[in-house]
Amino acid sequence: MFSKFAADLSKSFNSNITNNYTLSQEPTSFSGPWKIYDAKGKKTKKAVSVFIFEKKSLEPPGGASLGGRSSGGSGLKRAHEEVVERLKKEASSLARLRHPSVLELVEPLEDTRGGGLMFATEPVTASLAGLLLEKDEQEKAGVGGRRSRYVVEEENGQKRRRELEIDELEIQKGLLQIAKGLEFLHESAGLVHANLTPDAVFVNAKSDWKISGLSFCTPPENSTKATSVSPISLSEALNHDARLPSYVQLNLDYTSPDFVMDGNVTPAADMFSLGMLIIALYNSPHKSPMEFHGSTTSFKRAFSTSSSVPNRSNNFMSSQSMPRDVVNGVLDRLITRRPAQRINAREFQQAQYFDNILVSTIRFLDSLPAKTPNEKQQFLRGLPRILKEFPRSVMEKKVLPALLEETKDRELLALVLQNCFKIITMLPSGKRAFTEKVIPKLRETFLAAPKGPAQERDSLKEAGLMVLLENISVAADSCGGKEFKDDILPIVNYALESPTHSLVDAALRTLPVALPILDFSTIKNELFPVIATIFAKTSSMGIKIRGLEAFRSLCGGGGEDQDGLQGDGLTGVIEAAKPKSNVSILDKYTIQEKVVPLLKGIKTKEPAVMMAALDVFKAIGSQVDSDFLAVDVLPILWQFSLGPLLNLGQFQAYMLLIKSLSARVENEQTRKLQELGANNAPTTSRNEFMSFGGLPGTNGLDTSNGDGSGDFEALVRGTPGASTGSDMLGGDPWANAPTSASSSATLPSRPAARNASPAATFAWSTPPVSPPPTNLAAPPTQGGMRTITPDNTLNSLNSAFPAMAPANPGIGSSFSQTQQK
Repeated sequence: MFSKFAADLSKSFNSNITNNYTLSQEPTSFSGPWKIYDAKGKKTKKAVSVFIFEKKSLEPPGGASLGGRSSGGSGLKRAHEEVVERLKKEASSLARLRHPSVLELVEPLEDTRGGGLMFATEPVTASLAGLLLEKDEQEKAGVGGRRSRYVVEEENGQKRRRELEIDELEIQKGLLQIAKGLEFLHESAGLVHANLTPDAVFVNAKSDWKISGLSFCTPPENSTKATSVSPISLSEALNHDARLPSYVQLNLDYTSPDFVMDGNVTPAADMFSLGMLIIALYNSPHKSPMEFHGSTTSFKRAFSTSSSVPNRSNNFMSSQSMPRDVVNGVLDRLITRRPAQRINAREFQQAQYFDNILVSTIRFLDSLPAKTPNEKQQFLRGLPRILKEFPRSVMEKKVLPALLEETKDRELLALVLQNCFKIITMLPSGKRAFTEKVIPKLRETFLAAPKGPAQERDSLKEAGLMVLLENISVAADSCGGKEFKDDILPIVNYALESPTHSLVDAALRTLPVALPILDFSTIKNELFPVIATIFAKTSSMGIKIRGLEAFRSLCGGGGEDQDGLQGDGLTGVIEAAKPKSNVSILDKYTIQEKVVPLLKGIKTKEPAVMMAALDVFKAIGSQVDSDFLAVDVLPILWQFSLGPLLNLGQFQAYMLLIKSLSARVENEQTRKLQELGANNAPTTSRNEFMSFGGLPGTNGLDTSNGDGSGDFEALVRGTPGASTGSDMLGGDPWANAPTSASSSATLPSRPAARNASPAATFAWSTPPVSPPPTNLAAPPTQGGMRTITPDNTLNSLNSAFPAMAPANPGIGSSFSQTQQK
């Protein structure tokens, strides 16, 4: 995003910094002659701030050359060179001075092609002067006025405004940090800052106040400490050059009278400047109450009388009221004419002004690495009680980063994470803080590969992991789906692989939170196999039950009771009673081929396991096909329901589900068959299969002409035309006989004698004794008649259908003989 600008800047300056860092397109803040750019390492991705000074910024507007030590071009050139040397001294001093309250140098000073300077430091938000100027503009605009000009550019090119607050706690915390820095300069480094102004104080990304602006730093008079810093010429430093910008010269508005009136350089001068800086923090506008515009004459005139200089009687010339503890005990012991009356930096830190619980907490937090383990634990246990009293910006920029630095201490890990998650829940910008600050520490703590040979799992580390699992909902709410999948899910999987049952149990309990965030592929291919392996191999009944609860969630079961799925067990209206969230996460194939076999393989018959399995089957019941229910699920349910350890209520719960699922199978199969019946020919009944057409009668009686009742009546009454066989009065029984399709027997020729006895004439009419005739023709095929493979036992004596004799077509002896028999 910054590539074009970085390329142009690299051509202009051609430095090692521009080659190794990507700079923002525009300066994010200004301080004196420095333009400050946000930057990030091209390889390391480490954030820094790059300070750039351009020599052309020393040129006066319009190129005029007015007054000063020399009106010639050589004099101005020499003045410019002196400024450049002082700025070089500022950067080189940062390189030599290493202290938490001194701005940290990351890349050393470099000369640029145009005669400018460049160096890189830890990330800073702005100078204190810039923040105070912005506060002035906000106060002028009133409520709802202009927002912060300080922005940060994200990796995706978007910009967001930085949250900057200068409240009472920020001031107290910042002043303590400046005092610590001054204590270091005065007592350890043997230096005097000599130009302590809001431009010389920077607020870093953690909201810490850092000392910089060391262009005029110098050893104090009569110092015996060895130092490489050359002393300044006080007379030259006090001589204001109108040809140069005021921000590269000594600022008399914050300077001690020791310099101007006494010509003395002592550490007490910095304490006077610190007092003037405190007044600027409370004043309105936020600047020194004294303005001299570089004139030492005006300065001496003001200090010639006490009424024209800040003191307790005039509220230290502040237009706004100040806290009582600032006026009494701080300013009255800093803004004094005589250096001996001033407190030093160490004494300043012990002032009553800083004696409150929040400031004391910040001070303890700053010194936390030096505390004993017992003191650290006691502090972390009590911290949650007062967190709500901290300003949100202090919690995010100061407290949270300081706590995260202690995650490397395994004994404190659980306590640290408890406080971190509490802070995240309290921050309006908790999501950004969690993503940018907390997640990298979590990955470093739990996922970093151990050095050296494989080591046993650390119980203290797992205690911290338990805290994370218990706060998984906070983590889920504070990061996006991608961050949760890439950074949090691997930690959950790490917990699932633990041999500690309580940790596995806690990891399984995170599923209701994790599942809605993860995509289907991740759940099926990464999460489910781990859970299935744990379920299959665990020897713990608690983990077995927790695994079944996980399966229930994966198969669409909710956390509430699933009895609504059962209906009444009889109506079969199952769909109307599904839970609202009964949506399966796993696909049907995985449920049928992976989950159900796992359930079927359960060996223990403990009621707790059986009832947990029942909940899984409730969730599965609405997700799989009805035929799978009938063939695979219902047999398992019947087997589980008959477990010897179940009580009556538990058995009835199983029966309710069995009835419910059976009703579903019945309804779906019925509907399927009804649909098939509507589209195809009518089905054939069993009676049709039992109809044997083509035989002329039953039990030797001819019923081939309908039901036979009408023919019989006509026959016995002698009605003409009714006879279909022999005439009882001797008529010709063959005259009107139609060709029978039901008989294939060849009839013999009729004898000539008309009145001969039929019984004596037809020898064939005698029923055969054995075997039955085999020349009967097959019965005619009727409509809808189907054939089946004949039963070979039909001709046996025990057959339900005994052999039948041929029917008598007329009045023959067969009927009479049958009757006689």
